[in-house]
Amino acid sequence: MTRAIDNVQHCTSMQDVRRHIDALDDVLVSLLVQRGGYMTQAARIKQDPAQVRDEERIETIVERVRARASAEGGPPEVLEAIYRSMMEAYIDYEHREFARLRAPQGVQP
Repeated sequence: MTRAIDNVQHCTSMQDVRRHIDALDDVLVSLLVQRGGYMTQAARIKQDPAQVRDEERIETIVERVRARASAEGGPPEVLEAIYRSMMEAYIDYEHREFARLRAPQGVQP
């Protein structure tokens, strides 16, 4: 099995580095938009706004991401920081979606 770090191309200029980062960002943005779609689904399914933040689930994700980062040859602490920040942003988004989905028609929270 090839680790993700082994797929990093050798770059000889910042232009090369930026080209590769831009290509990865194109993929990441699409995946993050899909992830956000699932946050809307979660907001629809959950019955109480207190259910939006699930500390046990957050820690499960962090543990999984750290293990995955190590297996792929990346720094677990960096991936943990990225995921914690991303999850906070998605929790805020899910709270807004929860309110939006329950707002009376024509009224935006």
